[in-house]
Amino acid sequence: MPSTFLTRVVLHNYKSIAACDVRLGALTYLVGPNGAGKSNFLDALHLVADALKMSLAAALNARWGVAHLLHRNAVQAGYLGIRLEFRLPDGRAGHYALMMRPSESAGFIISAEECSIGADSYQVVDGVLKSSTIMPFPAVSQDRLALVAVSGIPVFRAVFDALASMSIYNPNPQLMRMQQMQQDGRSLLGDGANIAAVLGYLRQAHGDVLNLIEDYLRLIVPGVQMVERTAVGPMETVLFRQNIEGQISALFYANNMSDGTLRALAVLTALFQRNDASTPQLVGLEEPETALHPGAFAAVREAIVRASEQRQVIVVSHSPDLLDDVDLQPEAVLAVTSVAGATLITALDKGSRDAVETKLWSLGELLRLGQLSADQVAAATQQLPAPLWGNMVP
Repeated sequence: MPSTFLTRVVLHNYKSIAACDVRLGALTYLVGPNGAGKSNFLDALHLVADALKMSLAAALNARWGVAHLLHRNAVQAGYLGIRLEFRLPDGRAGHYALMMRPSESAGFIISAEECSIGADSYQVVDGVLKSSTIMPFPAVSQDRLALVAVSGIPVFRAVFDALASMSIYNPNPQLMRMQQMQQDGRSLLGDGANIAAVLGYLRQAHGDVLNLIEDYLRLIVPGVQMVERTAVGPMETVLFRQNIEGQISALFYANNMSDGTLRALAVLTALFQRNDASTPQLVGLEEPETALHPGAFAAVREAIVRASEQRQVIVVSHSPDLLDDVDLQPEAVLAVTSVAGATLITALDKGSRDAVETKLWSLGELLRLGQLSADQVAAATQQLPAPLWGNMVP
C-alpha cells in the first residue's frame, strides 16, 4: 500500500503562512528555528480533520475564530484558503479545497469549497451548489462543509474518511499521568491523554502492534519490559513493568514515569496505532525529540522511517540529532524560515542537497552547523499564492 496520502499542500493566509505550495512524500521533516511557523503548517491539516470530525464551527472556535487564523497581512484579501491534493490507497487521485472569511454576524462564512476524486467532483460557492457529478446533491449552506453532507455517498466517503483520519500529535505528559475515565481506545488523542485506552485496545485487537511499540520503547527506555492498561475503579491508567536491579516484576504507574518516557510511548503509539475502522493515513509529530536523551534518537528515527512505510509521516523538528541519518534524503526535508514575520516553506538549496548527496555531510550535521539552507528561488515563488481551484499543473 502506498504510504503517501497528501501529495501537495497549498495554503493562503493561514496564521504566519501568507502563501505555501509544497509537495510531500511518505516522510517529510519540517526543519527550522523556533518561531518560524512549522507548527502552523501542521495545524492547517489539523483544522481540516477537526472540521470533518466535529464541525467547522467547533474547529474554528478551538482556535479562537477564523479572524485569529488570518495572516496579519491578509486584511485586504480577508480570507484563508487550504488546498490538499491526495492519493487514496486504491490509487485514485484528487483534491479538496476550502476558502473561508470572517463574518460579523456569523463569525465565519465558507466562501467556496471544492472536491474532486477521479471522475467525480462538486463545487459550492457562497452556499450555492455550482457544479456536481452527483445528483441529487444534499442541501448546502455557508456554515457547513459540503464534504460532511456528501460523506454518505460512497465515492466521497473515502475522501471524508481519509481527511478526517489525519492525526497531529504533541503529547502532554501531565495529561498522560492523570487517570482517565474508561473509554474507547481506537484512536490516540493528539495530547496522548487516552493512551491507556489505546494500549488496552491494541492488546486486545492488535497484539502485534503493541509488541512492536514495546520493542522500540525498550530501546529508548532500558529496563521497560511491558506497558499495559490497568483499571482503577471507573478510571484507567498505564502500568509499566520494569526491570529494576533484577526485580523483574517492578510495577510503576504512569504518574511515576518521566516526561521523556511518556512522550516516547505516545510517539510510538501514534506512529504504529491501528484499528479496523479509521487508522490514520497521515500522522504529524510535533518535536518528537522533546525530553528524550540523545542516545534514544536512533530508535526514534528508525521507528519514524518504519512507520512511514505504512502511513505518511510529517515531523516538525529543530533537532540535528533527529536528522543524523545518512539514508535520509534531502527531498524529505523542507526548510522553514521566517522573513519579516511571514513563514516560508521550501525545499533545500542546491548547496545543501549536493553536500548530502555526495556524503560530505549528513542533514543533521548541516543543521548543527547552521548550513541547512532554503532554496531562495523557491522562496521567492512561494510568495505568489498558488491557485486553490481546479486541476492544477503538477
